[in-house]
Amino acid sequence: MWYGPQPTIVVHDPELTREVTPEINLFQKPHAGQFFTLLAPGLVSYNGDKWAENRKLINPAFHLEELEVNLIWFRFCTKTSCQRISKNRELVSPKGSFELDVWHHLQTLPSDAISRTAFGSDYEEGKRIIELQRELAEHCVQALASVFIPGLRFLPTKRNRRRRQIAKDVEDSIREIISFRMNSIRAGEACEDDLLGILLESSSQEIDNHESKDFGMSIEEVIDECKQFYFAGQETTSALLVWTMILLIRYPDWQARSRDCCRNFLVNCVFVQVLTN
Repeated sequence: MWYGPQPTIVVHDPELTREVTPEINLFQKPHAGQFFTLLAPGLVSYNGDKWAENRKLINPAFHLEELEVNLIWFRFCTKTSCQRISKNRELVSPKGSFELDVWHHLQTLPSDAISRTAFGSDYEEGKRIIELQRELAEHCVQALASVFIPGLRFLPTKRNRRRRQIAKDVEDSIREIISFRMNSIRAGEACEDDLLGILLESSSQEIDNHESKDFGMSIEEVIDECKQFYFAGQETTSALLVWTMILLIRYPDWQARSRDCCRNFLVNCVFVQVLTN
């Protein structure tokens, strides 16, 4: 397909995708647009050696032992979300019905989990950052859906000013957290086992190994990866949960099998009644 004067190839074949993906120097990613750069810069936009170097630094965050730690937070956030939903059962009469819009809960669940796994003890500030990111995404979608006028994004309109302010607030907040973490590391404290802590530790080790600050990640790159982590997990997880619910409704036999699975493996869980009703 063509985007203006730029030809673009979209690969759908999984086998072909596997062949293309490792060729980091042969197949270059297209230039990211202004909104993509604003919302989710970082690894997904890098090419060649830069991509390989940063991927190496990010990989420790996805090692099995780290993912097992994250499961604790995933379980906690899921339990909390189920408890919130179960409170609405009080509004239903014994023989009646009640319509509940769960989209808000499906958005809150992944954002809570991402806040805790990405920012750890700085969870509350991380949650605020994610709320700002969500608002920023809405502004960008509105801009993309409007008529394109060259140079319009540079005008001081209300939407443009708000978009720039959000981007600045997000960057300043993450930078402040990073500064606090770096001071703690210099004071001899251990790095936290969240995404930000792993990135800082991995980058610091790379700098020490090569005895040069030319290696490792800059503060700006760490900020970009934190932004990207939200968009990599928030909307995809929310969409997956929605489609899971749609498919369970469409295929009642799957619903029954899922309930049986919950009864067999989650018997001792506090929120099992929510899952089985």
